[in-house]
Amino acid sequence: MVEEMNQEHTEVKILEVGDEIKGTVTKIEEKQALVDVGYKVDAILPISEVSNLHIETIGDILHEGDEAMFVVKKVTDEELVISKRMYDSEKAWDELQSKLTADEVFEVVVADVVKGGLVVDVGLRGFIPASLVERHFVEDFGDYKGRTLRVKVVELDKENNKVILSQKAVLDEEYEQEKLKVYDTLKEGSIVEGTVQRLTDFGAFVDVGGVDGLVHISEMAWHHVEKPSDMVKEGDKVQVKVLKVDKTEERISLSMKAAQASPWDQAGEKFHVGDVVQGTVKRLVPFGAFVELLPGVEGLVHISQISHKHIGTPSEVLKEEEVVDVKVLDVNIAEKRISLSIRELLQEEPKPEPKAAPVVPTVNEEGMNYTLGERFAGLEALKNKLK
Repeated sequence: MVEEMNQEHTEVKILEVGDEIKGTVTKIEEKQALVDVGYKVDAILPISEVSNLHIETIGDILHEGDEAMFVVKKVTDEELVISKRMYDSEKAWDELQSKLTADEVFEVVVADVVKGGLVVDVGLRGFIPASLVERHFVEDFGDYKGRTLRVKVVELDKENNKVILSQKAVLDEEYEQEKLKVYDTLKEGSIVEGTVQRLTDFGAFVDVGGVDGLVHISEMAWHHVEKPSDMVKEGDKVQVKVLKVDKTEERISLSMKAAQASPWDQAGEKFHVGDVVQGTVKRLVPFGAFVELLPGVEGLVHISQISHKHIGTPSEVLKEEEVVDVKVLDVNIAEKRISLSIRELLQEEPKPEPKAAPVVPTVNEEGMNYTLGERFAGLEALKNKLK
């Protein structure tokens, strides 16, 4: 009998606070679970010791029959209290430090959406700030709960129990890798399809295979464009020609107009020297007026060809959007220049005839020749009369 008691005593585990033990969940209650760890009594696992995150029920994490690792939190002859949270935390710090050192990408599931970002369970409470979730701005994270994200560890602070993760770091890295591929693929002179990503005052940024290139406002159309939004909006699909690829500066220059047929090709067939055509005054400049003959084709009426009269500025005679008749003086398709004249279609005002000089008589009433003195006196009298 004594021998049996001694054998039973030796089989009972001797546990101390901080020991790591393996156990099987035998029962789940509202605020705690019972776990068989081979001790003389089932261990108690309080709901607060299940996870580093807030949970409503233990069933959110564990089920009867589940095996897991725990840390002894309190031990007496009659009671054993264990913690899954403490075990997970200690192991998590080591694992996260390894991931940080290796710059490793791993998956997490969004447990909650809070002010300023997302909460995930990595054995610890991990936090993804809103600015580190996506490469673009996200206004509402309401539908992110339950999503699986690929992240990297960007900050660990064990003393303050701080774990900062980033999905944006993963996306940025993939973007850079993809960008290098695109730079190698894009060929200057090729025409590709892109998607307008954003508009600025000076043009539009267009995604061409995962990388943004710039269509400058001067390259959006053959005609003059006041603002990019007059031509495209975000999300539009557009055909663009690759003008330049600078891998060193990571810049891609694109053109929408170069991907289209030049209206100047049509102009060469339509306009000839001596033709009289109609156009619209588009711009007034100090040296003349630009008149649109076709969309994207403008000719210049030099200030000297606007009027027969001398004018100081074109605005004295013309105004923008005015429709005028012009005569074609010269056509240079290679240099995309057409010289026009309004003056040649205007009738020149007749000049006033000069007044006849007064006739001074050379003989007197008697038919005799005037003396020089008489002639001089006659001229003086005529001058006084004209005054």
